[in-house]
Amino acid sequence: MPIVVNLDVMLAKRKMSLTELSERVGITIANLSVLKSGKAKAIRFSTLDEICKILNCQPGDILEYLNEEDYSKLIGNR
Repeated sequence: MPIVVNLDVMLAKRKMSLTELSERVGITIANLSVLKSGKAKAIRFSTLDEICKILNCQPGDILEYLNEEDYSKLIGNR
């Protein structure tokens, strides 16, 4: 799937841990980890809204669409 989750990038920019974000958003670290790893199949808008409020960012800062070629290159580098 060519949707990339850049949650780790935003956490680093805000100097915030996954644990702190989990506590502030009110969801488990396990669920945030699934999202961060890109393995999540869906995200509730209410969860995305809370994450954006806490990280002071836009949804597009967290979710990014890549074409198949660029996605394959990115996945190949992981």
